[in-house]
Amino acid sequence: MPSARPQRPAPGGAARRVAPKPRTPAPQRTASHEVRIIGGQWRRTRLKVLDKPGLRPTPDRVRETLFNWLGQDLSGWHCVDAFAGTGVLGLEAASRGAAQVLLIEQDAVLVRQLQDHVQRLQAQAVSVQRGDAVNALGRLPAGSVDLVFIDPPFDGPWFEPALKAATRAVPVGGWIYLEAPVPWPAQALGALGLHCERHLQAGAVHAHLLQRVGPEPVPTPHVLPEEGKTP
Repeated sequence: MPSARPQRPAPGGAARRVAPKPRTPAPQRTASHEVRIIGGQWRRTRLKVLDKPGLRPTPDRVRETLFNWLGQDLSGWHCVDAFAGTGVLGLEAASRGAAQVLLIEQDAVLVRQLQDHVQRLQAQAVSVQRGDAVNALGRLPAGSVDLVFIDPPFDGPWFEPALKAATRAVPVGGWIYLEAPVPWPAQALGALGLHCERHLQAGAVHAHLLQRVGPEPVPTPHVLPEEGKTP
């Protein structure tokens, strides 16, 4: 009985290989990292932060220097963290005893994360508002805020409008923290009635502690008189 016929090799002498089945790609997840509150009642608390374009948490060293400038105890202060992003500046203020902190953020995903942080910390003095930071600052009563944090995305047009709105929101002697990619010119600040009390450069970040020293440079919005009264 003849032997079985040997299998014929594939052309070129190589054995045939079965192509692997394409793998189903894993669902993409938004990467996250952490920031750390460095002072006050929540000292060393770590908070998750999403990796999103333009989101740039203020470095620990810069925050430590800022609150050394301000003093570690902010008891009774009313603060606004405009362009809140991670919320770490406003939460640092609340950790140090601020009576009221408003976190303003436009991105819906970041707003949800800020709300999670507030709930986790049981931060009763902190509220989160979704919306445009400049418009929100403009709606605050004039002179009603002790400290405004301004740290917008560096590639946007918000610096000057936010400074004008923040200047109106703080009283003479009130404070504005500005984080920018360049040092802000003294002449431009003076035109707004602001003076730079402290400045720090850390890498690409220029941190400014500004104080309102002059009269209101921005026209206050017209307020209609109450019904039955004349202005």
